[in-house]
Amino acid sequence: MKTNFKATGIELTPAILDYAEKRFAKIGQYLEGDNHVMSVELGKTTQHHKQGNVFRAEVRISGGGADFYAARESTDLFASIDEVKDEIISEINKVKGKRRSLMRRGGRAVKDMIRGFPWFGRS
Repeated sequence: MKTNFKATGIELTPAILDYAEKRFAKIGQYLEGDNHVMSVELGKTTQHHKQGNVFRAEVRISGGGADFYAARESTDLFASIDEVKDEIISEINKVKGKRRSLMRRGGRAVKDMIRGFPWFGRS
């Protein structure tokens, strides 16, 4: 999986980049295939806030027939990175769960059809 990092309104220091790379490195294991592109955008939402700085982290994963998006805002940049990582993993698992559930329902329907035939499956 290819990962692109972008910073808006802040400088992307090596410490921030290293932290983000470590957090998003394991997301690839939740996806099937290697042809996904993950775009991560980190930054400040505004330059003037009454309550201090508000940081934003956005993640978009596309490719392989999938498109996932998550965004979080927080007063701490590192907290928003952690929150958006948890949210994108939740989105991926939700779609995988729906797909798995559909396959199981289909398998159950085929099994019930086979059991319903009087000449098949009875001993």
